Amino acid sequence: MNYYLNIGSNMGDRRDNLYRAVVALAALADDGFAVSSIVESEPWGFESEHGFLNIGMHLRSKLAPHKMLDRIHKIERRLGSASHRDSKDNYIDRLVDIDIVAVDDMVIDTPDLQVPHAHLAEREFFLRPMMELAPEWVHPLTGLTAAQMLESLVSSP
Repeated sequence: MNYYLNIGSNMGDRRDNLYRAVVALAALADDGFAVSSIVESEPWGFESEHGFLNIGMHLRSKLAPHKMLDRIHKIERRLGSASHRDSKDNYIDRLVDIDIVAVDDMVIDTPDLQVPHAHLAEREFFLRPMMELAPEWVHPLTGLTAAQMLESLVSSP
């Protein structure tokens, strides 16, 4: 399966945090991986003085999506990010946050995993890496490419 991930960091040495996450995730790839350019962004969904660095990552793996999610959570904890939400379920600053953005043309809608990511079309820091890593990928529910979603996002008021 083709996994498209997004890795973000807004605490500590952000570039090193991204690098360490890529190294850990690369171990889950069956036959190589690709990484996008870095995208800088403001925090999404919460206020913080710490900006984010984000990258996209494409890897092929035989792991089932929920098993991949479990491995991702273990990597996040190992890298020092226990959670990206506080006790009231609000977003907070984090060393590393890894999201599954898409898996081929799969649609998954469970309480713990939504694929494609539920906020894909709202986040420029998801869409720019997707355009770079998978320009031909089409959202299985909307029929739009990342470039088309980004165009709608940046042209809306």
